[in-house]
Amino acid sequence: MLIIGEKLNSTREKVRKMIENRDVISVQDLARKQVEGGADVLDVNSSAASGNREENIEWLVKTVQEVVDVPLCIDSPNAEEIEKGLSIYNWGKGKVLINSITGEKEKIARLLPTIEKYKCAVVALVMDERGISDNAKTRIEIAHKLIKILTDSGVALSDIYIDPLVVPIGTNDQNGLITLDTIKGVKEAFSQVNTIMGLSNISYGLPERKLINQVFMILAMSCGLDAAIIDSTDKRIMAMIKTACTLLGKDSFCGEYLKAYRQGRLTFEK
Repeated sequence: MLIIGEKLNSTREKVRKMIENRDVISVQDLARKQVEGGADVLDVNSSAASGNREENIEWLVKTVQEVVDVPLCIDSPNAEEIEKGLSIYNWGKGKVLINSITGEKEKIARLLPTIEKYKCAVVALVMDERGISDNAKTRIEIAHKLIKILTDSGVALSDIYIDPLVVPIGTNDQNGLITLDTIKGVKEAFSQVNTIMGLSNISYGLPERKLINQVFMILAMSCGLDAAIIDSTDKRIMAMIKTACTLLGKDSFCGEYLKAYRQGRLTFEK
């Protein structure tokens, strides 16, 4: 299970202010803590910060990469921002992931040249000009379309991360099942393609959000989820993920579970 740390996102007010104020110490401290918690990749998003977008993402990428050795996921709805982040990315840290492309023709046209140029891994969201579908069948069809477009452009199946889209269950009690069925459908058709999701949206508007997130994470893993954008500093969910990997046969001789136990990482503290 690939863990992508979610916290360096400018939609969070504290992070937005860090970026606007060029608060190196706070940004780097947050980066370190996420990696120490178990993040394999760090999501970086500066889109909500005021000022020059390209300068913001350039500063954020450089600042984070000064103190951690994990790859980054450059996250932006703006193609120019993504291009700028990729242009100064330190490839010695590992292959970069960009978030995201969709089935919308205009967005595909803007981002494909950048993807082809930098040979990066890609998060692809199963939505198009019609928006987010309310059924798994349509989402899976969009996933097929996106996979063909990306592989025709030279992207390896293993570098594609399909996001089935997580919509709050508070707006439709079937939304969780639709996401889970989409994950299963994509993995059945393309075993080498990765599936990825941002976890926390599932619980939006409901009480005890962490409880919902934790249970949904395990359900998604049992359906074939390969990667998640989560709070890697949350010790409880990280322990649950480690345990689930072991129970799902993804931990040879329980080696990683035992290692985590010896390190004191298997905790149920909140």
